[in-house]
Amino acid sequence: MVEVKVYSTPTCPYCKMVKEFLKENNITFTEVDVAANQTAAQEMISRSGQMGVPVIDIGGQIVIGFDKAKIKNLLGL
Repeated sequence: MVEVKVYSTPTCPYCKMVKEFLKENNITFTEVDVAANQTAAQEMISRSGQMGVPVIDIGGQIVIGFDKAKIKNLLGL
């Protein structure tokens, strides 16, 4: 299975939607709270060019925002 990392903040509604979607599809993921972890926030910005969340890393492929079609495609759903 491909490694999935979700860069998020506790107050972001789209982050919650992404995490729920992954859970509903039994996808294991690592959640990274960029509000609490500045190192992770800098990593997210350097990898994606984005300061907003969610940013999802699916096996090295970056998805900006809750782009369900792209996430499903990358996960083979």
